[in-house]
Amino acid sequence: MSAEPAAAARPRNRRQLIVDAAGRAFSEHGYHAASMEEIAASVGITAAALYRHFPNKYALFAECANVMVDRLVAALGEVAPEAALADVLAALTRVTVAHRASGGVYRWEARYLNREDRRVLRTKFRHVVGRVTGALRREHPLPDEHLRAAAALGAIGSITMHRTSISPRRAEELLLASALRVAATDPAAVAGSARRVELPAQPVPRTRRAEILAAAIPLFERDGFASVTNGMIAEAVGLVPSALYRYFPGKADILAAACLQAAGLLTQAVEQNLRGVTDPHDAVTVLAATYVAYSFEHTALTSVADAEVAGLPPSLQRPLVVAQREHIAVWEQQLRLVRPELDSRQARALVHAGFGVVVEAGRSVRWQDSPAHRDAVAALVVSALGLSAA
Repeated sequence: MSAEPAAAARPRNRRQLIVDAAGRAFSEHGYHAASMEEIAASVGITAAALYRHFPNKYALFAECANVMVDRLVAALGEVAPEAALADVLAALTRVTVAHRASGGVYRWEARYLNREDRRVLRTKFRHVVGRVTGALRREHPLPDEHLRAAAALGAIGSITMHRTSISPRRAEELLLASALRVAATDPAAVAGSARRVELPAQPVPRTRRAEILAAAIPLFERDGFASVTNGMIAEAVGLVPSALYRYFPGKADILAAACLQAAGLLTQAVEQNLRGVTDPHDAVTVLAATYVAYSFEHTALTSVADAEVAGLPPSLQRPLVVAQREHIAVWEQQLRLVRPELDSRQARALVHAGFGVVVEAGRSVRWQDSPAHRDAVAALVVSALGLSAA
């Protein structure tokens, strides 16, 4: 008589499986849109079983926010203290690419973690930046070393922020080369020589709908999208909460409309600044300068969009995704004219690396807007793409 089949053994690494699944869910859908039920189902357990490992979604998110930087710290622990910059960045690139699907959680770190958890996480990130800065200082003793280190890490981390299909090996090669170029760039050498660009003027709110858009974004940035109520937005523009629904079906529609408005401004700026530019290299430098100017000009909106758009319903996300793809297509076309050895996927990955440079370099200077900061960041973006800034 045959024995009855044994019950399925509980995997020893179930907690890690949960964290990995949660990281993917948070990265793809955003903190608030990701559900504990969805995460549990992706691991093959019930929500009740999930809660035996983590008491609530915040506790799970906090662990996810730490797991990537812990992996980076561990990878650096295997690299000799005096290792070459290429070895330091290669170790970080391997880990980031390997955990691409769940690595985007860090984008919400400052917005959703409590003060103590944020302090702990930032201490770990400072260690990573410090290791890169030390290696960079030994090999490229140039000004703005912290800015260059942060920007190089931004190029590497960009792979977690988009879905361009590219093999891990090729991604590692592209991003490592990009980060090394950024680290070796002297932003001071191009100070004052960057091409001047102009942005369209921010529309003056002349309608109640426009006033709502203008009032909502600063609130979203200050308090977080989930914490801002329709009543708070209505109060900011002198309305009763029920009157808000005359203009927008809900809070998510306000965020989507504001992001679309900003995307329109960026499109106008690109068209305006590229007018008359025929050389592809010049076109890429113009695109870099325009995107940097836009990012410094609309810091509140870009910060909110980076953190919150992933959580919007698909119907509201779709127009924003289309606008972003159209913008990236302009970069891709011009970049491939300058670097014909790149295929379309490689070019898109490098464009996103440039965007990652802007995010981390901007954070490094606390988004303090000045011509010098804009020129420096634009030069780093151009280097990330594999072009000379001159």
